[in-house]
Amino acid sequence: MTDETSQPTELLADELNNFRDIAAFLKPSSGEIPHLDGIDIASLSMPLHEIIGGDHVIYIDFNRRYDLEHRLARARAKGRTDVANNLEQLKHRAGILVADVSGHRMTDALIAAMLHQSFLLGAYYELDRNGGITTRLFENLNTRFYRTTAVNKYFTMIYGEIDTEGRFRFISAGHQPPAIFSREFGKFVRISSDRLVSFAPVGMLPPKDDHDDPVESVLKGKDRYEVNELSLMNRGDILLLFTDGLAEHDDNRLFPNGVEALLRECSGCSSAEICERLKQLIKDSADPHDDITGVVIQRTH
Repeated sequence: MTDETSQPTELLADELNNFRDIAAFLKPSSGEIPHLDGIDIASLSMPLHEIIGGDHVIYIDFNRRYDLEHRLARARAKGRTDVANNLEQLKHRAGILVADVSGHRMTDALIAAMLHQSFLLGAYYELDRNGGITTRLFENLNTRFYRTTAVNKYFTMIYGEIDTEGRFRFISAGHQPPAIFSREFGKFVRISSDRLVSFAPVGMLPPKDDHDDPVESVLKGKDRYEVNELSLMNRGDILLLFTDGLAEHDDNRLFPNGVEALLRECSGCSSAEICERLKQLIKDSADPHDDITGVVIQRTH
């Protein structure tokens, strides 16, 4: 005799396994980490539940993901010198997006998967139209997520592009601000607030100038994104991008002091080695209560 409840339970388990496989496929592989002269990039991902969660990282190695030379030739043939100039700059840049969906259940990865596909599709159009990714893409993403997700299913996000000179230009949507570790001074340096301008999480507020929305929102609209710029000045300087799982780990006792001490000890370490040591430090300090994600960007010369 078959238990009548077993079939629905097995079906649900199968659906969850299928969802897990799809979400895991969207996680970046080591082969997707950008290669830039003078810049060493690595990341750590510690989902609270198994292999997936609400944190998400997307890398864009413009040189390897896109045929820049073909796009350059097409832009020049059309007389689009502005697009061609922007594409030339992409040869020396890489894009990094870190997102943190509200909540940390396994199914919150669905929002991250929606972001993944929407962002990469938008990037194709941006390169064709502008020769680079502009803030307009993120305005459109915010509008779509505001209209199509539940009020409590927003996410914080930071997207930035690092170049071979160590400049990092980025926008932030309610995300943890990036931190810069100075190898010369052996500590995190203070960053002026006017270089860390951030906006509401994606999907939380409508844009102020949403002329396509027939219903005027009672909420105050979001201002247009502004681009910030930071610099890694010297060899060994580190830019750290991270989610609040790291910032709040062990009741805020790990960051910044514990992480700062680890980076001091890691003089000469690669970014991948730093990530491995940081992962062990996290495990040794306390049990995580949230997804934890970090990206280490180190200037090597």
